[in-house]
Amino acid sequence: MPNAAPYGMEMVESCLMCKMRNESFFCALPPRTLEAFEKIKFPSMLPRASVLFVEGQVPRGIYLLCRGRVKLSVNSSDGKTMILKIAEPGEMLGMHACVSNIPYELTAETVQTCQVVFIKRDDFHKFLEEHGSACLQAAQHLSANCHNAYDMIRAIGLSHSASEKLARMLLELAAEGESTKDGIRVKLALTHEEIAQVIGTSRETVTRLLGGFRKTQMATLRGSTLLIKNKSGLQKLVGS
Repeated sequence: MPNAAPYGMEMVESCLMCKMRNESFFCALPPRTLEAFEKIKFPSMLPRASVLFVEGQVPRGIYLLCRGRVKLSVNSSDGKTMILKIAEPGEMLGMHACVSNIPYELTAETVQTCQVVFIKRDDFHKFLEEHGSACLQAAQHLSANCHNAYDMIRAIGLSHSASEKLARMLLELAAEGESTKDGIRVKLALTHEEIAQVIGTSRETVTRLLGGFRKTQMATLRGSTLLIKNKSGLQKLVGS
């Protein structure tokens, strides 16, 4: 049953009773395995800008993202930040570090109010040892992360300009958007600075490019609402 929680969001503590379950990782596990998972998890609600873990930190455990979005980023020695991914509900965070017993390779920070579930590292190891279906799901999840990393490297490495990188990012967002009479509407809880960190450019460049997209009626970003008006125009920029 949902319990009242701060930040204007009800927290669902039981995976078995959760109406938000989907086909990703633990959500898709058999009921008996989920019952075992229930015994080792610690659910919580976190506000925006909460840090789950930091790059280089010894892993304490993993996080299952139930609601909201989390940005995953890395930092260079000179203080530059690059956002590798915006994690969506159903994803496991910090799994690679916990399974490999190495420090977290990135930093995870909420970009909006989130419901997460924390599992201690030792409990997670034991859980995987005792439940083959969970172990297989973990392997598939890590494989998907690797595939996503290849896609990101390809997108950044083979893009010839900042406008192409931004257009590619907007097209990826459009795949999850809502079609309306005005265009494809997407909720985007990222600042211009964070968008710049995703595509590897400066905030000023992102602001200039978004201004250009607005003038050419391709896409507009107002607050947290992205409206893609001319998808084919963006596709021409990325050559697809």
